[in-house]
Amino acid sequence: MTSPTPTPRSWALADLPWTEVAAHLATDRRLLIPVGACDQQGPHLPVGAATVVAEALAADLSREFGVLRAPTLHYGVNVLSERDYPGAAGVSGKTLHRALNELVSDWSCQGVHEFIFITASTHDPHVEAVATVRAENARVRVVSALSVDLGQFLDGEKGPQHAGEVLTSLLLHLRPAAVRMDRARDFVLDEALLKRCMSPAGRALPDESPGTVGEPTRATAEKGKRMYEHILQKIRNKVFIAPVPVPEGDER
Repeated sequence: MTSPTPTPRSWALADLPWTEVAAHLATDRRLLIPVGACDQQGPHLPVGAATVVAEALAADLSREFGVLRAPTLHYGVNVLSERDYPGAAGVSGKTLHRALNELVSDWSCQGVHEFIFITASTHDPHVEAVATVRAENARVRVVSALSVDLGQFLDGEKGPQHAGEVLTSLLLHLRPAAVRMDRARDFVLDEALLKRCMSPAGRALPDESPGTVGEPTRATAEKGKRMYEHILQKIRNKVFIAPVPVPEGDER
């Protein structure tokens, strides 16, 4: 009789006593930190959709590589024009940056020498707030999961999206019960609206949008699985497998 395959251990900080955390840090000084967002994602996706993706990636990488994983920060920097959507709530870039800096300061004093932030929000001020976090005597790395080129998996528009084919497919794979495909509505921007509404300087959905940009009706769970595995492999290769150059004189 074949023995069941053991479930990979969770290295979530919230599940471990401090003594086990200390013992683990003696051999592996990395910490994964998923940073989510509580932002509207159209009428068909939950406001925590970006958080779902970041948490799933962090959990899978934590188990696979035996790296400690911090509790998820569920709030990020949202588009100001979307603050009136019920349920959406965010913080300023300065607040997010300060909160993360204070957290990594505590953890670095306890022996963490490398922080790996994972976020699935593509809003520039959010990404910038995370990317500019610094820790004394520790390395900080930032993974913007949806910055990976996923054009090869798309059947619809390959331009900027918000709750479009990409995120909807990922949620259909990761948490299908939370997706309301009967409510999904496509909204493709023409060239003029694209320049006005999706510029890096200031993103704002037009009034006629249902809260989406792109074609979520083209999303499928099968696409979502392939996208997710592609993103996961990119992170594996770049962050966990590729050798990390150590500056001369730095023995961390």
